[in-house]
Amino acid sequence: MRTVGVEEELLLVDEESGEPRALSTAVLALAERRAEGDSVFESELHDQQLEFATEPRDAMDELAQEIRRSRAEADRSAAEAGAAVAALATSPLPVGPAIGQGERYRWLAEKFGLTAQEQLTCGCHVHVSVESDEEGVAVLDRVRDWLPVLLALSANSPFWQGQDSEYDSYRSMVWGRWPSAGPVEVFGSADRYHEQVRALIDTEVLRDEGMIYFDARLSHRYPTVEIRVADVCLDPADTVLLATLARGLVETAARAWKAGEPPSAVPVGVLRMSAWQAARSGLDGRLLHPLTMRPEPAADVVRALLDHVGDALEDCGDVRRAEEGMRAVLTRGTGARAQRELLSRSDGLRDVVRECVARTRG
Repeated sequence: MRTVGVEEELLLVDEESGEPRALSTAVLALAERRAEGDSVFESELHDQQLEFATEPRDAMDELAQEIRRSRAEADRSAAEAGAAVAALATSPLPVGPAIGQGERYRWLAEKFGLTAQEQLTCGCHVHVSVESDEEGVAVLDRVRDWLPVLLALSANSPFWQGQDSEYDSYRSMVWGRWPSAGPVEVFGSADRYHEQVRALIDTEVLRDEGMIYFDARLSHRYPTVEIRVADVCLDPADTVLLATLARGLVETAARAWKAGEPPSAVPVGVLRMSAWQAARSGLDGRLLHPLTMRPEPAADVVRALLDHVGDALEDCGDVRRAEEGMRAVLTRGTGARAQRELLSRSDGLRDVVRECVARTRG
């Protein structure tokens, strides 16, 4: 069975004011001390962010437990530093992001200017194991049509600099300003993939392979396909749903490749439209159906995703979990809907952040 690992980026905030706090250095030091040097946490581009990575897991129950445990540990370390963590993909309140320490982050700030300065965004990356680069690229070629559906399921960033962006995932709009971000063409082979990556790095616009920000890519550190399209989810159950569906997509794509089925030839431009639509309306409007690239109700499209990966879910024992998780998110909505509903019955965005801190804490 393929293993799955998750990386979540969390926002560090003042629990009372709701404003982001540039305390990642202190929080990381406290977390490392608690873990006696074996911490799962890392810094990110901005000092108002914290990232953790789970171990590779083949059982979704274990992955769920580790995500909750890591969120709780992040909250304990943040509290000791005078902050709290919130699973929010953008800050609802106005913020002046603080670029983190280190030569790499300084290079990014100097090279990319305001684009780097404004990248205080929190995503969720799902790693699914593959047997080889050749299999991994075959998977990338065959999952790209479905990635906007994962974005819609995870949408959790409606607010930007104190106002409603009118998007469910404004994070993805901001992230798309990086020159290497977004959907990609069909590569056809591992050699072709690596040639394109080298060509991008040779331009010297990108610093290294770590800046290949495709919606899904071969990990440069692990033997995995890394699906990077999602917002960090407010509810950890949605993170587990993402991981479940991601493994189903990878397994389904690998089987199609082994059976000699070609990938679809949807142009990158159309995939960009699909991603934009997913970011704009999340699950509360229409999505482009991956098999037709025509707009259909979001609920119908996400059920089509379940059907597409059904055999793989069955073989992994994940059918019930995926169906229950999908019903739950379709009923209560994504983090974007939750944030807007909180605002509608509160005194303002500060209350929204405080409630999201409580939900992240569990």
